[in-house]
Amino acid sequence: MERAYDLVVRGGTVVDGTGQPGFEADVGVKDGRVAAVGRIAGAGAEEIDAKGMVVAPGFVDVHTHYDGQATWDERMQPSSWHGVTTVIMGNCGVGFAPCRPEDHDRLVRLMEGVEDIPFPVLSAGLPWNWESYPDYLDSLARRNFDVDIGSQLPHAALRVYVMGERGANREPATEADIHAMAAIAKRAMEAGALGFSTSRTLNHKTSDGQPTPTLTASEDELTGIAMGLAAAGRGVLQFVSDFADPEAEFDMLQRIVERSGRPLSFSMVQSPRDPEQFRYLLDRLAKAHAKGLPMKAQAASRPVGVLFGFELTLNPFSQHPSYQAIKDLPLDQRVARLSDPAYRARLMAEEVEHVRGFAGTQPRAWDKMFLLGSEPNYEPTPDRTVANIAAQRGLTPEEVALDHMLSNGGRGMLYLPFLNYAWCNLDPAYEMLNHPQVVPGLSDGGAHVGMICDGSFPTTNLVHWTRDRTRGPKVSLEKMIKAQARDTAELVGLYDRGILAPGYRADLNVIDYGRLKLKAPEVAYDLPTGGRRLIQRVEGYAATIVAGQVTYRDGEPTGALPGRLLRGAQTTPAAMAAE
Repeated sequence: MERAYDLVVRGGTVVDGTGQPGFEADVGVKDGRVAAVGRIAGAGAEEIDAKGMVVAPGFVDVHTHYDGQATWDERMQPSSWHGVTTVIMGNCGVGFAPCRPEDHDRLVRLMEGVEDIPFPVLSAGLPWNWESYPDYLDSLARRNFDVDIGSQLPHAALRVYVMGERGANREPATEADIHAMAAIAKRAMEAGALGFSTSRTLNHKTSDGQPTPTLTASEDELTGIAMGLAAAGRGVLQFVSDFADPEAEFDMLQRIVERSGRPLSFSMVQSPRDPEQFRYLLDRLAKAHAKGLPMKAQAASRPVGVLFGFELTLNPFSQHPSYQAIKDLPLDQRVARLSDPAYRARLMAEEVEHVRGFAGTQPRAWDKMFLLGSEPNYEPTPDRTVANIAAQRGLTPEEVALDHMLSNGGRGMLYLPFLNYAWCNLDPAYEMLNHPQVVPGLSDGGAHVGMICDGSFPTTNLVHWTRDRTRGPKVSLEKMIKAQARDTAELVGLYDRGILAPGYRADLNVIDYGRLKLKAPEVAYDLPTGGRRLIQRVEGYAATIVAGQVTYRDGEPTGALPGRLLRGAQTTPAAMAAE
């Protein structure tokens, strides 16, 4: 006997993604779509008892870097552990298509430098069964995933493809170059790209220290590419910028939107170099919206923080000669040496030659660094810095750091917030997240595998901002779920998801809200060639459902892989029904 529904989620508190108060209801699913929300009499072929739990739309993460992982892996973890059912990759202007064979290594070095994904991992993992961007999408379209995947055309790959060495060296694009890039951008949108991304920040460099090819691209070049999207009649623009001259930079972004008519978003964080700048950008966004311009920002919901440890890319002793001598030993052997009193004394006494850049200064920024425990605190108070703990205990910061990193078998980690924490609190993030033209983003899922672990941002949005925050105001659960589901989906043109209502895509989370808890980051060695990466698990997602199929139960995969490549923007259920 055929059941009325493929799946019924019964008796939960439905927080439907519209922002309205939660209500008790059943959710019925048929053929990958929400079929009914309310009291459902008909039975499901499968049923989930959600009594006492929150039933929410699947989350849409608009800022990830799974461009490589999606070519060799079926599971976009860690994102898919955190209620994410759709990921958007190709951000920050980096990716792997279009690409000529002779430029493979060049794009790998760029991704290695910008997103901290090791060269051997990418070299072994990438199949390179494409050259053009449509070829890349075709390659992805042959694969199945645990989430839906949307892709954006990356500016660095596009620039190098058209301009070769001139593009890599940041030479100005000629009129012919711009015309060629615009034509490729148009074809990419027609093939199914969700948008185009670029980077204008000095933080993005190749692994050999060269700035990203897009750093100094002219307004004419950026406008020309945007007009390629306009010619296709589709696609969004994604920018990351230092906003060194915030007025001039925002003016340029606004002109690009005015000329092309394409929606644009940019990354927004509080920078320690100019802690008040985000407020200027919020004000400019409000004024642009008042003019009817489709401009928004993506904001991080916690500090963008680097992790240091003996399993990771850096630690405070990385430059010490004694540590250099043992850095390639297995972890247990390093722990044994570092625990030896004589070896430890020699390590502490060493004079270290100053190294320029982040690796030389930040791993010893004791007055800004915290100990990351088994229950990570992402809004720590100033009295808990390594420097202050050392003073309280009558120790040196080096001793405190070493002791902590040696804990848990040498897996202890230090946490250095370097963005969104200039005032040692998350009040700036609160202001950003509550601005109507800002959506949560910047998780960088799939990237920074040896230093940053922020793919768990969607869970932070629930745990910290709606439930556990004590150092300032919180956000309602309904508002945050709307932000992480409907608002993010609409940012990139996915109007078929993010809401639990009949006709919408059946992407759902069943959340044991009271039990929801982030675990501490850990290191896994599951990348190609056995490469390491930081991951972060979570407790409390009772079930995650993609296109009507349960993909995870209590954090464990079911084996279902209903996720597919998204080809371009998706219309609302009403528009689909009218077609």
